[in-house]
Amino acid sequence: MTISIDQNAYKWFEQEFDTPKPFYIRLYPQYAGFGDKNKGYSLAFSLETPAIAAQQQEIDGITFYVESNDTWFFEETDVEIKYSDAVKEIFASYKEHH
Repeated sequence: MTISIDQNAYKWFEQEFDTPKPFYIRLYPQYAGFGDKNKGYSLAFSLETPAIAAQQQEIDGITFYVESNDTWFFEETDVEIKYSDAVKEIFASYKEHH
C-alpha cells in the first residue's frame, strides 16, 4: 500500500480544510457511490487525529493517514490522489498489485 498526493491535491486539502497546521487528514473507505476499487465504496477524507495509524505521510504540516481497521480498502494497492483543473476537484486513482 502506497499513497501519493500530488502538489496540487495537497494545496486543495490545505484550502479545503482551512485549519492551522499541523493537522491530520484521515483517508478511509466510505460506503457510498460507485468506487473504482471496491464496489459500493469510495475514498473519503476527514479532519481527525489518528487512533492507530497503519500508514501515515506528512507533507509540510499536514499528515495524511490510514487507520489500521481501514487497511483492507488499500491492501496491495497504490493510491494516487491528484487535482483536476477541469473539474476543480481531487480524485483518486488505484493501481492494484497482482
